[in-house]
Amino acid sequence: MEDLTDELFRFFNGFASWESSVIRASDLTVSEAHAIEVLGQYGQMNMKNVAMKLGVTTGTTTVTIDRLEKKQYAKREPSLQDRRVYLISLTEKGLKAYEEHHKYHSDLSRQILGVLTEAESEQLLSLFKKINTEIF
Repeated sequence: MEDLTDELFRFFNGFASWESSVIRASDLTVSEAHAIEVLGQYGQMNMKNVAMKLGVTTGTTTVTIDRLEKKQYAKREPSLQDRRVYLISLTEKGLKAYEEHHKYHSDLSRQILGVLTEAESEQLLSLFKKINTEIF
């Protein structure tokens, strides 16, 4: 068990360091980049759904979206079905940031898969899905 804890810690620190270096090249924070990743992947959604995808509160998400709006990466528009609800989407600038950031994630995934056999790759994906479903 201690070995697993050590390897998880090492992986998390390596990933966090890698992601920080990727984001540092832009004017985004890690939380802003994560929000852009969610909006880029899933498209227009309300604040509650963005918060759920990020695993944070709507209050935290509101602050992040406010900053993304100020930097012109995202925009809010009132829902046509319910004027009390605002839908958040990426602007042209936000879409470019998503594509660039997503490319880095895809490149890292390719690097990881490059050191694994096909069977190991399938097993890794299966294990991540199980962990994400059961724990997160």
